[in-house]
Amino acid sequence: MSTTAVPPAAVRPLAVLFDLDDTLWPIGPVIARAELTLHAWLGQHAPKVAQRFSIEQLRERRMELLRRQPELAIDLSAVRRAGLLAAFAEAGEDALHVEAAMRHFLAARNDVVPYDDVLPGLLRLKQKLRLGTISNGNGDLAAIGLDQHFEVSLAACHFGRGKPDPAIFLAACAALGVAPRQAVYVGDDLRLDVVGAQGAGLRAVWLNRHGGDAHLAAGVAPDAICSSFDEVRHWIERQLEE
Repeated sequence: MSTTAVPPAAVRPLAVLFDLDDTLWPIGPVIARAELTLHAWLGQHAPKVAQRFSIEQLRERRMELLRRQPELAIDLSAVRRAGLLAAFAEAGEDALHVEAAMRHFLAARNDVVPYDDVLPGLLRLKQKLRLGTISNGNGDLAAIGLDQHFEVSLAACHFGRGKPDPAIFLAACAALGVAPRQAVYVGDDLRLDVVGAQGAGLRAVWLNRHGGDAHLAAGVAPDAICSSFDEVRHWIERQLEE
């Protein structure tokens, strides 16, 4: 059920921007499957790496790399590539295979299935509003087959700054030709999506598909809380009627 708290100064929205992972599609099972297929690929093409490091060990090495260099978090592909390069070097494998390994992983990582309510919702919203995306991840909308629904898509790895930095939200609004107060941002992460968007002057919808009241403990007040994309669409359509 949608919980609404529209500020008095709210204006009719002209654009809606979306997060990608866990907003338009579930990502956890996809990453798990992609890492399985990558490890199997390594077993064939870089067996010394696969024998020396388990999936869990490769993951922990990436996490350790991020702990040492948190600035790398804006480019998750670069983090994975750096982790593979280090693993190849330690295992004595030819680093020439790393780029092929990355292509294999990214193909599997982009093999996502949108939530059932997403495509019908996008088709309806794009008839009335300008649509865009902002992501800290490495999802490829063209590879996924959703790029035609969005006029603007900003990724932290290309922009150079990621959510919750206001800069990436402001840049997306500018690219769409709307003021921040004329835009709504929809995402699943309270800090990155809701706090980030509101800090840049946008209204923020928390897409909370799994329920719970984590926003209360976090002290975050989304402009709306919705449990499905259908609820997001209904809330936005009500704003258009204001």
